[in-house]
Amino acid sequence: MKKQIAVLPGDGIGPEITKEAIKVLDAVAEKFGHEFNYAYADMGAIAIDKTGTPLPEATLQVSLESDAVLFGAIGDPKYDNDPNAKVRPEQGLLAIRKALGLYCNVRPVTTFDALLHQSPLKEERVKGTDFVMYRELTGGIYFGEKTLSEDKNTASDLCQYTRAEIERIAHKAFTAAQKRRNILTLIDKANVLESSRLWRRVVTEIHQKNYPDVDLRFLFVDNAAMQMILAPYQFDVLLTSNLFGDIISDEGSVIGGSIGLLPSASIGDKHALFEPIHGSFPQGAGKGIANPIAMILSAAMMLTHFDMDKEAAAVSAAVDKALAQGVCTPEIFPENNYSTSDVGDFIAKNIA
Repeated sequence: MKKQIAVLPGDGIGPEITKEAIKVLDAVAEKFGHEFNYAYADMGAIAIDKTGTPLPEATLQVSLESDAVLFGAIGDPKYDNDPNAKVRPEQGLLAIRKALGLYCNVRPVTTFDALLHQSPLKEERVKGTDFVMYRELTGGIYFGEKTLSEDKNTASDLCQYTRAEIERIAHKAFTAAQKRRNILTLIDKANVLESSRLWRRVVTEIHQKNYPDVDLRFLFVDNAAMQMILAPYQFDVLLTSNLFGDIISDEGSVIGGSIGLLPSASIGDKHALFEPIHGSFPQGAGKGIANPIAMILSAAMMLTHFDMDKEAAAVSAAVDKALAQGVCTPEIFPENNYSTSDVGDFIAKNIA
């Protein structure tokens, strides 16, 4: 199979971890007889420095013309620490999500037995955790109308959702649940927010009409935050709005003991983007200490998106082997002296 992939390495450690993901994809292509063609482009701080915008038109065009986008990381301290900066790297990520129609963010959270001791929670609480979050990505309070009074003492952000926005991501979440353990939990605040009541009403209707075999559950977001600490293993598929998903997914990301292990996908009806959930870690750039596994697993999610399930499973198995043998960067196994490229080499070799 032949696929065109837009590669946006981004900022900080982005180029280093992206290099290792490409190494693994090349090993997959050789092993399974595929052809992956890569088109590289800039996004984020590096794009601002070159063009004045975090998402140049050329980058967007390359992304639109590709079968998928593989993205590294975004962010730079010179913009983060400047409250007066009018253009910020993160604006590029929001813009590409909107332009490509990437309304569905998918974040799997899985614990690895070899790393249970690294979790901030007790082993018995996190062992067996394996859930995936479906977060609505292009609506809600982040994209709603914003106001600021003339005296700058009163501000508002509108949280607005339509039935259509809820329906399209709900169908994806229910379909995912059917392929997993058949449990979907809607996280909302329907006891207070009218927008949450719409979410609950629409999701219930879709469940009754299309997915009656799925066990549909409801949790208020405050209770969900608590339950994720008390018993994260109870969850299968979580569905929620943009703001709640932003918060809950970051809470879930630390359960496994390292944010450097967690991939994500942002999916629309025509396009898809795959990226690790961690940041650009600028202080680690160029030192060979960045963990590439989240980026490599993001590439595995891309393979699944291409219906290359065997290929994705081969990548996951190679990652499991690396973790089981302690082949990882210092933030996971400080006693082992493996670099970013060492980890990528090991995983690629165990595919090929």
